Amino acid sequence: MNHFITRNIIVLLLILIALTGCGRKNIKPTLSPEERMAKAQKMFTDGDYLDAKTEFRIIILNFPGGSLSDQAQFFLAECHYNLKEYILAGEEYKKLIRAYPNSDYVDDAQFKIAMSNYKLSPKSALDQNYTDKAIEEFQRFLEDYPNSDLVPEANKFMKKSREKLGDKNFKIAESYRKRAVFRSAIIYYDYVLDNYYDTPFAEASLWQKAECYRQLGDQDQAAKFYKLYLEKYPKSSNAAKAKDLLSSNGNNTNQD
Repeated sequence: MNHFITRNIIVLLLILIALTGCGRKNIKPTLSPEERMAKAQKMFTDGDYLDAKTEFRIIILNFPGGSLSDQAQFFLAECHYNLKEYILAGEEYKKLIRAYPNSDYVDDAQFKIAMSNYKLSPKSALDQNYTDKAIEEFQRFLEDYPNSDLVPEANKFMKKSREKLGDKNFKIAESYRKRAVFRSAIIYYDYVLDNYYDTPFAEASLWQKAECYRQLGDQDQAAKFYKLYLEKYPKSSNAAKAKDLLSSNGNNTNQD
């Protein structure tokens, strides 16, 4: 019985060695860094990220400080990113920036740090820690590399991240308003207006803030924010209603 088990273990080991040999594409251990980089890049282009990771790591470890080290470090991070290993990818991009601050890849790496956090960001109803980090990293990218070709992409994903946070806080405000907890709702509407004024949720927050004051019977505050709403959004579908509410309470809207 022991002999049978031992024989099966040996067979399994031989199979694993054979599979490993196939997966590694029989790369010679004596390859120059340039030859190994060419092989690794071919693997990367073919989508063979697992084997490419190994090759890039070998270049980094065996040729530290070499002319290809920063490129290998960047593409090691890219392998993790393409495998959706975003936490690992982010750490490898950070290593590139620390180890090779003058590399041509540093702006790409900073952008991808932000994108890694963006990819980890969940739906707006869930914890938004990664969304906060994404915004922070996109901001760092825009400040450090204002002339990068990636600036339009960074702005696009920064906007999406801010909209997600605006959505989350607006929904919290709405949940309080629907339960008639108007003062708590106002706190969150104000948070959206103060922090996410450039998102689609700002207009709705200002309108609902005025509505909450009306429900609380505070006509002066309601009128103040209806007027502000009309100033900011005169073409809105709620503009006519705001004018009617102001007129019914004897307020002059001064709107054409």
